[in-house]
Amino acid sequence: MPKTQLDAAKCLAAACQYGKKKTDYWDTVVPGFVLEARSSGGKTYYLRYIDTHGKQRQLKIGKFETITYAQAKAKARKLRSEVELGGNPAVQKEKRKAIPTYAELARQHLDHARTYQKRPENTEAVLRVHLIPKWGKLRLDEIRQQDVAKWLSDKRQEHAPATVEKMRMMLGRSFELARRWEIPGAETNVVRGVSPFKFDNACERFLSAEEAGRLIAACEASWNPQLAAIVRLLLYTGARKSELLNARWEHVDLKQRWWLIPDSKTGKARRVPLSQPAVEVIEDLVKLPNCAWLLPNPDTLKPYVTIKRAWDTARKEAKLPGLRIHDLRHSAASFMINANIDLFTVGRILGHADHQSTMRYSHLANDTLMAAVEAGAAGMRTAVVPQFDQ
Repeated sequence: MPKTQLDAAKCLAAACQYGKKKTDYWDTVVPGFVLEARSSGGKTYYLRYIDTHGKQRQLKIGKFETITYAQAKAKARKLRSEVELGGNPAVQKEKRKAIPTYAELARQHLDHARTYQKRPENTEAVLRVHLIPKWGKLRLDEIRQQDVAKWLSDKRQEHAPATVEKMRMMLGRSFELARRWEIPGAETNVVRGVSPFKFDNACERFLSAEEAGRLIAACEASWNPQLAAIVRLLLYTGARKSELLNARWEHVDLKQRWWLIPDSKTGKARRVPLSQPAVEVIEDLVKLPNCAWLLPNPDTLKPYVTIKRAWDTARKEAKLPGLRIHDLRHSAASFMINANIDLFTVGRILGHADHQSTMRYSHLANDTLMAAVEAGAAGMRTAVVPQFDQ
């Protein structure tokens, strides 16, 4: 192991000793600064040192062909000073190399989501469509808070506020999971400091009885033989579309007038009471042989993947172009509330997990109460006013 005061000329002339695979030239000025000359002709600068645990460490500074001697020596001095101050630059380098890209974290995020989410495809879609294309190639420590904030701001020009908020929450969730799993580079959740955009996502549409009649008539004329029954039952039960499309005959009891939903959005089973009109719709359904589904696609004998085309045509024919299928659930709630059913009962029927979900309909209940007090006041005035005229 030749020791010498290295300089540019000596490094240029240095060669591997005959019969060896490599020869190390140690600098006598900067402890641990080494030029390694290999029999292949290649040469590389290193810093070698003993860490605080007595273990020999080696840090590659750079290849002789790609950096100058002056650059290599300056880097060696900097690293040596870290060692003298109790640092361990080799370990820090290993940690930096261990920091995954966001694409790698996203795969772990999705694997985790699949262990508990009922519909992990929703998480997969946000990761695949929005997050991975933007952040996938960057390592976690390369993603900066200000870049995330600007990206989300730009996305608001392309997407609905609720969609952008979903992106923000999903990216934040990724970093939170990485922090919990102690993944290098995620010591700080860079999304936590990005404020959510304030927006009103309330978009309830309530059908009038006349509009509901027009819609049902349009569905009756649809090329989809199940559409009218689907729409009627959504209006009569207030169920979610996915719950109805996946309903099975075995879960319907027409004698007791109950429909069991064994696996609802809240994760709890619930029974939906069936009104007489709902019972009549179900009684009119054709029960297909060897088919467990209540409203299957007749061509596949499986639940519909989508009814979008038939729905779009029907709502257009009914002159209700902005109506969403989920608005049928809102409409079912409004019909019940306008019939003086209390909010608690409506929430139970709809399967709300908490009262906050039902409170969005409170203004409908207030309208009903207002109509009642107005009617009462009008009746009282009729009785009282003549006495004042005497």
